[in-house]
Amino acid sequence: MTVWELMLKGAAAQIREHHQKLSALDCVAGDGDHGSTMLRVVEQFEHAAGSDPREFLRDAGWKIMGVDGGASSSLLGIFFAGMADVPGEGDIELPAAFECGLAAVRRQTKAQPGDKTMIDAMVPAVAAMRTDGTPLEAMRCAAEAAEQGAASTCTMVAKYGRAKYLGEKTLGYEDPGARSIALLFAGFYQGLKGDL
Repeated sequence: MTVWELMLKGAAAQIREHHQKLSALDCVAGDGDHGSTMLRVVEQFEHAAGSDPREFLRDAGWKIMGVDGGASSSLLGIFFAGMADVPGEGDIELPAAFECGLAAVRRQTKAQPGDKTMIDAMVPAVAAMRTDGTPLEAMRCAAEAAEQGAASTCTMVAKYGRAKYLGEKTLGYEDPGARSIALLFAGFYQGLKGDL
């Protein structure tokens, strides 16, 4: 298995283990289907194919964009497909790929850190990858940052999606999209570590 396949396998395992929690979080301000959407997203990981990392990531991204799951699946598809835009040929430096993915997402949404969206976990995770350590160390830092970012959404008032109409009632609950990102990065780390 390639590094990318291992990471996606780990991410899929995390989502499958916690999808019910994601749906429960989504019941607070959404229609309670985020967990099932994320299950459909990670199913696409198993169908992604490509002869090189960029082709593999682009294929994964397009397959995820085809999942009927609203903004979350579209943005996640853009995230993965965007990683394939990293310059060069051959092997991909992990931080550079994730930075390209984040840049692609930020071109598609006006959401900023503090708005109680997946951006609150994605931005710190990608920033934390720029370490002087190994790829495994970079992913560990990213997973920790994503976890902290997701947890921080408990103290925020939602400013996007259906949740924004509930205002202060969204306080005290994590954003399901941010929690999904934290789970994905935790899985990426487990996959790289070989802890599956």
